[in-house]
Amino acid sequence: MMLVDLWDKTGSIVGQVELPDALFGIEPHEHALYLAVRAHLANRRQGTHAVRTRSEVRGGGRKPWSQKGTGRSRHGSVRSPIWVGGGKIHGPQPRDYTMELPQKVKRLARKSALSLRAREGNLLVVQDFTLERIQTKLMVQVLRNLALENVKTLVLLPGIDHTIVRSARNLPYVTTMLADKASAYHILAHTKLLLFQGAIAPLVASFGEEVSYVADH
Repeated sequence: MMLVDLWDKTGSIVGQVELPDALFGIEPHEHALYLAVRAHLANRRQGTHAVRTRSEVRGGGRKPWSQKGTGRSRHGSVRSPIWVGGGKIHGPQPRDYTMELPQKVKRLARKSALSLRAREGNLLVVQDFTLERIQTKLMVQVLRNLALENVKTLVLLPGIDHTIVRSARNLPYVTTMLADKASAYHILAHTKLLLFQGAIAPLVASFGEEVSYVADH
């Protein structure tokens, strides 16, 4: 287990908390991170791009001029790909860009991303808190207390807290999500991780029996 400082929402260190080395203390695997990011970006692509071939372009049913005698080249349709307004050759067609990664690679990538942020000192564990009301200003104050204002931050929650989520959604540099849903891409796309203390257990549980953690430590 590795010990990290435990913060509260006022920006004070109130103790320490243990994090499992199997999640936050491994040697980051660069290739697994690369594959995870590549797969995530590929899976976001719609793949609906398409162009019309000469068989799909409207018109062109009549031969534009006689085969012989005009002194011009022989053409059978004005919708040939060599004409302006004609069909396209080998253009993009709808396709599925989905990439499937083995479960072990996905888990290795998530562990690597968490360990990388922890190694960099960009992981903050904060005591569970909520806000008095839904107000962006209150969330900004908490981030300011933790020196996270205007820093691209991923807030990992133990459960859905609409007060925090809705108070943070107008901040372009903050993303809130459930800890057990965060992928390697989400972690790497943010400079800082703000991990709620109560989110450690569900985050560890999302890795199955590979990692053990006692929540009351």
